[in-house]
Amino acid sequence: MQTANLLPLVLVLTLVAYGLAYMRSRAVAAPLGGIRNLKALPFYYAARAALWCAIPALIVLAVWSGFEGKVIQSIVIASLPQDTWPDSPGQASLILSQISNVAAGNLNPDFVPDHIAGAASLLETTESRSENFKAILVVLIAVLGATFAWTRVAPHINARKNVETTLRRIFFVCAALAVLTTAGIVFSVILETLRFFDRVPITEFLFSTSWSPQTALRADQVGSEGAFGVIPLFTGTLLISAIALLVAVPVGLLSAIYLSEYASKRMRSTIKPILELLAGIPTVVYGFFAALTVAPFIRDLAEMVGLEASSQSALAAGLVMGIMIVPFVSSLSDDVINAVPQNMRDGSLALGATQSETMKKVIFPAALPGIIGGILLAASRAIGETMIVVMAAGLAANLTANPLESVTTVTVQIATLLVGDQEFDSAKTLSAFALGMLLFIVTLLLNVVALKIVRKYREQYD
Repeated sequence: MQTANLLPLVLVLTLVAYGLAYMRSRAVAAPLGGIRNLKALPFYYAARAALWCAIPALIVLAVWSGFEGKVIQSIVIASLPQDTWPDSPGQASLILSQISNVAAGNLNPDFVPDHIAGAASLLETTESRSENFKAILVVLIAVLGATFAWTRVAPHINARKNVETTLRRIFFVCAALAVLTTAGIVFSVILETLRFFDRVPITEFLFSTSWSPQTALRADQVGSEGAFGVIPLFTGTLLISAIALLVAVPVGLLSAIYLSEYASKRMRSTIKPILELLAGIPTVVYGFFAALTVAPFIRDLAEMVGLEASSQSALAAGLVMGIMIVPFVSSLSDDVINAVPQNMRDGSLALGATQSETMKKVIFPAALPGIIGGILLAASRAIGETMIVVMAAGLAANLTANPLESVTTVTVQIATLLVGDQEFDSAKTLSAFALGMLLFIVTLLLNVVALKIVRKYREQYD
């Protein structure tokens, strides 16, 4: 049985265990005078049975599914004649792909060597047995866990404490996995970054003004060493992000103030959902809009006033990106402003302040930390955007502050460097990890600065 079919089966068994334990808890409580004589409500006995049924079965299913492929591949490779064993991981992958195609019926067994056809038959048999054993083991463990919990339904057992302890441990494991995943990502990026700096000096990476990672195949070709100066990329990133924030912050913040303080309920219920629809539009649609509408309009407008503008410009990408992140600023600022206690508004108005004075001197200072958080989220969204920049700003790594010229960003170059079949021993590919590490450090510093600003200007209210 496939894993996708086992999950619904485990869910059904969990619901059955929940129902049986719930009925047993009420049956046990009936002779004692009702559920008030139990150490916990029937819900907790049922929840404990469901946890005992689901958690062990899901753990076994996850472990089996995680190691199943590697174990089967090892068995299949070991079954081959010794003189045909692969000499490298690449050759092993090629042989396994051929065996898998034969087993799946995509390749005629008559067109491959006998040992490949035999390995394909072994692969098919082993996979079938593995699926059957996995299904039997998972169902057996689920049933045993549910049976154990069902027999432990007793008036003197505090099921609530057991359930809360189990859930607390599950939450801790989830939090630990999140932290470990983040640490693993950072660690892997650091390792690849160090490999890159073994090939390219860090001073050249940080202070050079030329970016051309297209290294040649032969040493005698022009540009065989490449150029890995990151300054043009970060200049383009900051330029486009600054234009986007100049559009999004005023529009988003002012719209949030209007919707929260001045708009009627009918107007708010109409405008706010329409505004938030902008967040659901795919970025590729924004990219088409920027490339086909905004960029030509900017070019034609610049020509009318005697300026020279590229068909792909930072201004086009920044304007459209600003429109895209308006909902982030507006929605978060609106929620933060509405979260300010109403008694602060009433007290300010009672002292004779106008509505605008109340907004400027009472509500805005109280909501400032949350507003800064929303702006920071919008800035992170702008820095990480790729599709709009590719379609509207281009791929040229130009070191310029002119918004009418074509530029590129760090994220665009990372995506470009890792597209297709790449050799991960070249400086060209490893530079993507160095860019990612530098972007991570810059984002981290941005968060630290924002937290300091929030702490400095935060006001305490009772």
